[in-house]
Amino acid sequence: MRIPDRRIELFAGTDSDNRFSGPATGGERPMLTAMLDAQRATLELKCSALGPELATRSVSPSSLSLLGLVRHLADVERRWFRAVLAGHDVELRFSSANAPEGDFDGAVPAPEVVAASWRAWRDEVAFAREFAAEAPHLDIQGRDAWRGAVSLRWVLIHMIEEYARHNGHADLIRERIDGAVGV
Repeated sequence: MRIPDRRIELFAGTDSDNRFSGPATGGERPMLTAMLDAQRATLELKCSALGPELATRSVSPSSLSLLGLVRHLADVERRWFRAVLAGHDVELRFSSANAPEGDFDGAVPAPEVVAASWRAWRDEVAFAREFAAEAPHLDIQGRDAWRGAVSLRWVLIHMIEEYARHNGHADLIRERIDGAVGV
């Protein structure tokens, strides 16, 4: 039986893609952190080889863009790992009480904004990875004004869900920009 051709081409190199090669058995922490890292890598893949185009909006009137997602997820990483779990007294990088949509509204096609957004996201991901690796167990807790007490386990699961949802948005936005699609 002949398999019909796809109407679109997948991202180059996806045949050798190892984003989802983490453990499927064994300890809970390695599985959760590997799945979260796979979702983070998916966001990077969706944004690969783009510069100012990252600020291309999904569809009017939405402010959703790939760059906005990078900035939003930098703030989400910062909030849950740095502020809630580590207890650091820090403000979000892009959003605030005065600019609650600053992560998306500030996602403009200026090279310095793109570079600063990626630096912020990478800094927050690095902190989160180190925090999760060094935590004595998954039951450590932080206090959040929205959820109350939350454990590292809950935050890891929530972050997987957060990235998975936004990676679905990224799929559609990237296809709209240049037709590139992939898992």
